[in-house]
Amino acid sequence: MSDPGAARERSEDTDDIEGIDVISPAPLEGQTPILEARGIVKRYGQVTALDGVDFQLLPGEILGVIGDNGAGKSTLIKALSGAILPDEGEIYLDGQQVRFKSPLEARRLGIETVYQDLAVAPALNIAENIFLGREIRRPGPLGSVFRMLDKGRMRREASVSMRDLKIGIRSMRQAVETLSGGQRQGVAVARSAAFARHVVIMDEPTAALGVKESNMVLDLIRQVRDRGLPVILISHNMPQVFDVCDRVHIQRLGRRVAVVEPRTFEMADAVAIMTGARPGDFITPA
Repeated sequence: MSDPGAARERSEDTDDIEGIDVISPAPLEGQTPILEARGIVKRYGQVTALDGVDFQLLPGEILGVIGDNGAGKSTLIKALSGAILPDEGEIYLDGQQVRFKSPLEARRLGIETVYQDLAVAPALNIAENIFLGREIRRPGPLGSVFRMLDKGRMRREASVSMRDLKIGIRSMRQAVETLSGGQRQGVAVARSAAFARHVVIMDEPTAALGVKESNMVLDLIRQVRDRGLPVILISHNMPQVFDVCDRVHIQRLGRRVAVVEPRTFEMADAVAIMTGARPGDFITPA
């Protein structure tokens, strides 16, 4: 776990960003973060997308990540999920330093990501989508030699995954293209929850959904957390973030400027910090 004192020294040695005091979180009271980043830097030519970002996801929490356009949210999440390789900095998973060279490596270590476009195959059925890329072969020569899939087992396990998350779809043979937007999101969430061992990352999971379907997805996020998987939620929907998240990581101009707790912090103040209207010179205890 990072040394809070050292983090404060880095902040004090760094010029403020347009009058914003870059602050570090309070000590984590002995908790080892499930996923942690220290001093992450990512440059694209002359543009610095991430400028020494720190990040901590604690066990059993839903952590919101918010920031204005250009704040570096997407770049940070890509670094944490293996989609890009940082130029500088360190990433830790369960206290052990890791270096993801691809999203596949992150997945192998139990980090699953639900992207805004869902990455589902509409023509395939629910079970086939949940096991997409991780299909189960039949035992014996039928699977090893003839590469036949165990579709019955895949349907049974998919049904368990959907039922555990209380997604009300009876038949795993139903094509995903016949589902509503919220149900499709449910399939993507169920797939991630079925294979994640450490973290589920959700990127704008309620984008383009109506109120009813958005509430369904927020319930799914809570259920994933209640099953013991911490969740990172990236969203522009501030009311949803403050409704479902335990803590909120606020990003501005490539840096973390505050981490707040919605239960003790006003949403308007978080927006003010995010946009630079108010300096990030305070933080709620982690």
